[in-house]
Amino acid sequence: MKKRMLMGLVISLSLILAGAFTAGAAEVHLWGSTTCQKRFLEPGAKALEEATGVKIKVFGVGTGKGMLALFEGKTNVAISSNVLEGSVNSAQKVRKKEGQEPIDVPEGLQYHTITEDIIVPIVHKDNPVDSLTWEQLAKLNTGEITNWKEVGGPDMPVQVITSHAGSSTKAVFQKMVMNKAAYSPDAELVKSTRLELNLVSKNKGGVGAVSKGFFNLNPGNTKTVATKKISRPLGLITIGDPDPDVQKVIDFFRSAEGKKYILE
Repeated sequence: MKKRMLMGLVISLSLILAGAFTAGAAEVHLWGSTTCQKRFLEPGAKALEEATGVKIKVFGVGTGKGMLALFEGKTNVAISSNVLEGSVNSAQKVRKKEGQEPIDVPEGLQYHTITEDIIVPIVHKDNPVDSLTWEQLAKLNTGEITNWKEVGGPDMPVQVITSHAGSSTKAVFQKMVMNKAAYSPDAELVKSTRLELNLVSKNKGGVGAVSKGFFNLNPGNTKTVATKKISRPLGLITIGDPDPDVQKVIDFFRSAEGKKYILE
């Protein structure tokens, strides 16, 4: 009788401890870049949890909105596909588009680089144009060039397809390639990289610019065109030093094991 009571007590205690451990399991919420989401966070999420005990939940809302979430205290870490200054600018662009005043930027922002990303121009796979200079890309995207025959392609109108105001892919491309010039007023704006790929896949005159890693996941009916390298960092941003669980995420993806899950 006593032995059964003792066994019951042990089992009950084990269940209580197991429940306490589960309830206290660390979960880090990351807001921001869909490129970071698809390049390393989602591919490595399971391995990260197994190695560190840290679960992650990713909100792929774009770098700008991710930075706003960080500034507003909705999260303690943002994910970015731009340099720190560009990430802050993306947040302010979102505020401006929403008709709001610029947000106060906290001091002590830290950028924790995980890897590098390449941005590639994309066109429909049936478009015979295989390479473009930055000058040609700029003129295509600003609307100065309106027909593909002007760059050696077929007699076909150009349809510019680009992402939303808070997109770092768009911001980097616009800064590096277009020298900050405005996009064509006829450009079609989309909410995500996936939608950009989908629209160029459907439009034989379409042109866009996306993460090479994202393109590699599912190019659809698009192809890349050769041009001078367009690169930017991918990383996590914190206000001050990252907390221990966020540091575990950073350390894992910087480790030899974590790097295995960074998609090229």
